[in-house]
Order: sequence, then structure tokens, then C-alpha cells
Amino acid sequence: MITIRPSDQRGHFNHGWLDTFHTFSFAGYRDPQHMGFRALRVINEDRVAPGQGFGEHPHRDMEISTYVLEGQLEHRDSLGSGSIIHAGDVQRMTAGSGITHSEFNPSDSEEVHLYQIWLFPDAKGLTPEYEERSLARVTATDGLRLLASPDGRDDSMRIHQDASLWIATPRAAADVTYELPAGRYAWVQATRGTIALNGHQLAAGDGAAVEAEETLQISTTDAGEALIFDLA
Repeated sequence: MITIRPSDQRGHFNHGWLDTFHTFSFAGYRDPQHMGFRALRVINEDRVAPGQGFGEHPHRDMEISTYVLEGQLEHRDSLGSGSIIHAGDVQRMTAGSGITHSEFNPSDSEEVHLYQIWLFPDAKGLTPEYEERSLARVTATDGLRLLASPDGRDDSMRIHQDASLWIATPRAAADVTYELPAGRYAWVQATRGTIALNGHQLAAGDGAAVEAEETLQISTTDAGEALIFDLA
């Protein structure tokens, strides 16, 4: 069963410096019907204006990942981590027992377009951690790249949850096939262009909850891209 979450039904706020869409309830947007999916709690699509960003703020007991689609994002945290991640980069932060961080768009002319993702961890009070990856260093196999996993396999980032994060980039002449093990669930988030998911059309910003499907077949005709969350 595939249930589509259309882009235009997400929570939306434009604060001038931040144009943000919330797939699930977040901050000032609350919808009891959309509080998350399995361990997946937050999918926010943000566009941050040049020279603007999120000042220092705390998190705890959450696995937080950020995927930059366009532009660049400067990250600093209480662990001493500090870097600028660029389009095609992904970062992962275990908030655990407590961490503070800030995220800014360091450009004076270009907005940054990103997805921020939160998953519940498998335990509370974990030691805070930070790491990042560039898609350029992640090997693609049949249009799939593994970005994060519970065991850090294939040089993926390690998240503290029984969940895996993949990025699917089907070519016009070749579908992406993802086999979903029995008893597993998936969330598919279209990030660019348009894709077909088992015959269902998804445009950028659309999401889909997947239950009781053995195979995900993803195709595109216009350089579409999607994130796949494999969830317990």
C-alpha cells in the first residue's frame, strides 16, 4: 500500500529569511494525522536566504540529518565541529544527551536549499556525535547510494536507529529497484523533478508512506531524485 503525502498539503511558513515546508507536524504546524511515520519524525524542506540562518539552539535524543540540494550551509556545534557543507553533501548529528549547534547560509548572494530530517534514536542519552559525507564519495549501485545505516556499512554514516537512508537517482532509460524486506516500511520523498513510484507519480516535495510492498520501482523522465527511508 502506498499513501501519497502531496507537497501542497504540507505545513508551510514563509518568514522572509526562511521559506519552509513541513511534511510532519513541527513548530507552529500541528496536524494530528501527520505526526511522523514509524521512527521518522521530521522532514522539513528549507530555503534559507543569503547571510541568514538558525542561531545556536539545543537538541537532545534525536538523530538529525541534513541534505543540501543547492547552495551551502555552515555548521558549528558544541562538540567543536565546524564546516561548510555544499550541494550534494549530507551531515548527520546524534543529539543524544545534549548538543547545541547553529546553521547559517554563508553566501551573500545565493540561497541554500536543504532537507532536514529527524529520526527517533533507539536509546536515550547517547553520546553526541557529528559526521558528514559527500555524495561524490558514495558509490552508486544501480542508481542507489546508501547515505546512513545502523551499522555504518559501505562507508555510510552511522545512525542510532534500525533505519537506512538511501538516495535514488534513476536514469531516464533505467529504473531503480529497491527490495523492501518482509515486515519493513518505507518513506519515499521526492526531492527533484518527478518520479514514478510503483506507478504513482510524485513531484518534488511529495512524499509517500509505503506498507506491505515487497519491491519499490522508481523511474523518472526528467532527472528526478528521491530519498528512501527503510524503516522498522
